Amino acid sequence: MKILLDLLPVVVFFVAFRLAKAAPQLAHAWAAAVLGSVPAAASAASDIVPVIVATACAIVATLIQVSWLLLRRATVTASVWLSAALIVVFGGLTVWLHNEWFIKWKPTLLYWAFAAVLACGQWIWKRNLLGVLFSSELQLPQAAWDRLLIAWAAFFLVLGCMNLVVAYQFSTEAWVNFKTFGLLGLTFAYSVSTGIYVARHLKAPSNG
Repeated sequence: MKILLDLLPVVVFFVAFRLAKAAPQLAHAWAAAVLGSVPAAASAASDIVPVIVATACAIVATLIQVSWLLLRRATVTASVWLSAALIVVFGGLTVWLHNEWFIKWKPTLLYWAFAAVLACGQWIWKRNLLGVLFSSELQLPQAAWDRLLIAWAAFFLVLGCMNLVVAYQFSTEAWVNFKTFGLLGLTFAYSVSTGIYVARHLKAPSNG
């Protein structure tokens, strides 16, 4: 349930985009009725209206996600707060200004923020934040924690760059597919490889 809740805005964005692409006239009418306006030059074949519809739906899903966690008195992690803030601000700008590039930059800014926090923790605050978060569950040598932190910071940096490459070099529809399946698939695969690395370096529990 936690995984599904975390992925709610991503899934809603993808589904809303696909539905709006499949029924452009209905999407155009919905956007005009609910959001108040749509780009005057938008045609039935344009991707801007589906992006606006999908972004508006994702903002609502994000607000529902955070509200549900708060109502249940569950912990809202810093990453969820950051992602919510970015999608509300940059998604809001996309809907308001009818400019898809704000929402297209959102994943990159999120991944780069993760990389920056990990890097600053290590080299400015002298704290390995991965070790701080997971040391109670995993017993690893400090060198292994340091390598993991560098690896994940680099991975987030690369993901942010990949998102921009796809956003600028391919169609909006291709970007939506990459955002939904590519970024999540790469993260899952990297997490599995990280798990294999962690398993090799786990310290044996002490008998004392």
